[in-house]
Amino acid sequence: MDREVKEQYQVLIQAKDMGGQLGGLAGTTIVNITLTDVNDNPPRFPKSIFHLKVPESSPIGSAIGRIRAVDPDFGQNAEIEYSVVPGDGGNLFDIVTDENTQEGVLKLKKPLDFETKKAYTFKVEASNLHLDHRFHSAGPFKDTATVKISVLDVDEPPVFSKPLYTMEVYEDTPVGTIIGAVTAQDLDVGSSAVRYFIDWKSDGDSYFTIDATEGTIATSELLDRESTAQYNFSIIASKVSNPLLTSRVNILINVLDVNEFPPEISVPYETAVCENAKPGQIIQIVSAADRDLSPAGQQFSFKLSPEATIKPNFTVRDFRNNTAGIETRRNGYSRRQQELYFLPVVIEDSSYPVQSSTNTMTIRVCRCDSDGTILSCNVEAIFLPVGLSTGALIAILLCIVILLAIVVLYVALRRQKKKDTLMTSKEDIRDNVIHYDDEGGGEEDTQAFDIGALRNPKVIEDNKIRRDIKPDSLCLPRQRPPVEDNADIRDFINQRLQENDADPTAPPYDSLATYAYEGDGSVADSLSSIESLTMEADQDYTYLTDWGPHFKVLADMFGEEESYNTDKVT
Repeated sequence: MDREVKEQYQVLIQAKDMGGQLGGLAGTTIVNITLTDVNDNPPRFPKSIFHLKVPESSPIGSAIGRIRAVDPDFGQNAEIEYSVVPGDGGNLFDIVTDENTQEGVLKLKKPLDFETKKAYTFKVEASNLHLDHRFHSAGPFKDTATVKISVLDVDEPPVFSKPLYTMEVYEDTPVGTIIGAVTAQDLDVGSSAVRYFIDWKSDGDSYFTIDATEGTIATSELLDRESTAQYNFSIIASKVSNPLLTSRVNILINVLDVNEFPPEISVPYETAVCENAKPGQIIQIVSAADRDLSPAGQQFSFKLSPEATIKPNFTVRDFRNNTAGIETRRNGYSRRQQELYFLPVVIEDSSYPVQSSTNTMTIRVCRCDSDGTILSCNVEAIFLPVGLSTGALIAILLCIVILLAIVVLYVALRRQKKKDTLMTSKEDIRDNVIHYDDEGGGEEDTQAFDIGALRNPKVIEDNKIRRDIKPDSLCLPRQRPPVEDNADIRDFINQRLQENDADPTAPPYDSLATYAYEGDGSVADSLSSIESLTMEADQDYTYLTDWGPHFKVLADMFGEEESYNTDKVT
C-alpha cells in the first residue's frame, strides 16, 4: 500500500452460520482502514534551474528570492531542510526554510556589485529533516537544484579608494600648501565625473580646503600643534550626473611638532639656604617643562649661566634625568651681608632646532637650627632681638616719626617767628627807633646800629628817584671793587663817599653817612663793615657768639638773618 497513492480503504465483512436447511443466516459490516505515513519519499525540486534577478543595491541580509522542493509525505516527514552547496558564488548567499510554507528563502550575505560581477551560479540542496532508518536503502532522501543570480545594475554613489585617509603636516607649514589628496570614482557603466567638498559640520572646515575637481587638500590657516595636535573631518564626493548620490570618507590629519618654544622651569620655586650651610649641599631639586608637545625621549640639560660661573655662591648639578639640583659652594651664608641671591640657570632641550632659556632663581638666606630646619626667613629677624615682635617694632617706629614731626614743626614755627621780626624791623621807615633791652658794647660797639634800617625799602624795591633833590643824572648801580690787602683805607673811604653822593638811591643829601675805622689794638678786632664782604649775604656773623652775654641778642638776630639768607639761596 502507498499512502501517497491511496490513504483510506473500506472493507465489507460478512459473518454466516452453517445451520439450517437453507444454509444458515449471515450478517455483514464495513471496516474503514486509514494508512499512516512513513518517510519513504525524498523531497524533489519541480525544476532543475531557478533564475533570480537581484539589484546590486540590495542590502545585506535581505531576502532576494524563494525556491521550493516538494515532499509527498505528511507532517514532520515532509519537513525539508535547505542548504547552499559550497562552490562558485555560494559564499555570497544563504538559504533558510520557511516553516509555514516549507520554502527555501535565499538571503544576501555580502554586497553585490554589478561592475565587479554580473552573475552568480550555485546549487541548493533540499533534504528530509526526519529520516526513517527502515527506508535508508530506498535512496538518499534529498534533491539538488541550480540557482542562477543575475545582478542588476543600479546608479550608485562614487566610491573612495580608501576607507580612511591619514595625512601629516608640520605646524609651521605655509598657508596654501597641499598636504594630500583623496580619490573617488563612479563605477557605474556610464561613468560620471566626481566633485569633492568638505563636510562643513566638522571642525576642520576653517583650517583646510579641498579642490573640488582634483580632490587635493591644502591648509587655509597656520596650524599650532600646541593648540590642536590632530584634525578629524569628513570629505563628501558626489556624482555630477546625480548630485544626490554621495559618499563620505573620514580624514585624519596629524600635526607634527616644530621645536619653537624653549624649556622653562616647571614651577616657581621658593628656595632657601641656611646660614650654616656647608659646601656641596643640595638645597633644591628643579625640573623643566616645554610648551612644545615633546616627543618621547625628550631630554633637558641644566647648567649655570656663563656670567655666574665666576666665583659662584651656588652651582647647578645636572642629574641627567630631566632634573637638576641647586648646590651650595660656600661654607655658610650671612643674612646681614646679603639676604637674597639670584641664580641664572640655563635649560636646553634636545629637539631640533635646539631651544634654550635662562631662568633666574631667587634664593633666600634663612636662619636654621643645627639639623637644617628653617627657623626664620623674615627680614626683621636679622636686626631684632629675641622676643621683640613685628608689632612692637612698628609701634616704636611710629613713635619716632611722631616725635620727629613735632620737632620739625617747632623749629619751623620758631624760624618763621624770628624771620617775621627781622623783616618787620628792616621794612620800617627811616625815622623808626630800634630798641635793645641789653646793654650796648660801649664806644667800641660801632655796629650796634645799622644805618640801612633808615632807608625806605619801598624806594629801593621800586627804584624810585629821590623827591627832595633833583639828581643830575642816573647812575648805574655801583660796582664795589673787592678790598685788597694793605690798601689805603682813606682812599677807599673817599671813593665810597663820592659814590654815595652820586647815588640817587642813597640817603638824602643832608643826611650824615658815618664811616669809621677801628684800630688793630682792639680785643674784639674791627667792628666796621668797611672790610666786610661785598654782599651782605656773604658776611659771617658767627664770631658774635664769642663776645659774651652782652652781645647775645645781636648775635641771635644776625645769626637768624644769616640762616634766612642761606635758606633763600638754597
